Amino acid sequence: MRDRFYRFMQGRYGQDAFSRFLLGAMAVCLLLNVVFRSRLFGALAWLLLFYGYFRIFSRNHAARFAENQRYLERTAKFRYWFEQQKKLREERKYHHIYVCPKCRQKIRIPKGKGKIMVRCPKCRHEFQRRS
Repeated sequence: MRDRFYRFMQGRYGQDAFSRFLLGAMAVCLLLNVVFRSRLFGALAWLLLFYGYFRIFSRNHAARFAENQRYLERTAKFRYWFEQQKKLREERKYHHIYVCPKCRQKIRIPKGKGKIMVRCPKCRHEFQRRS
């Protein structure tokens, strides 16, 4: 069975970031359809499902690649912001992040050092903080 599916998918475009977004949006529409009992959300979910699978099973690689590139370009700032927030959450396990009162520069200080004098690398202003 796996070989049959492998042969079927040969030459097809497959899944990319835009098709994953479409299928995720379809799942959200289905949830909204359950909550609000609206035909609009049901119809939208079906349209997103069909278009998502159309893209996955398509043999027109150039068109699907161009669609995916447009999606990635339009969501680049949004995805970058989320990556930065994830990075900050991970850094907060081992570091405090303070803001310089003079120039508003973010400064990362390791946790567990007690009260320390912090010097801003940008404006050289010194202030005391608990680490």
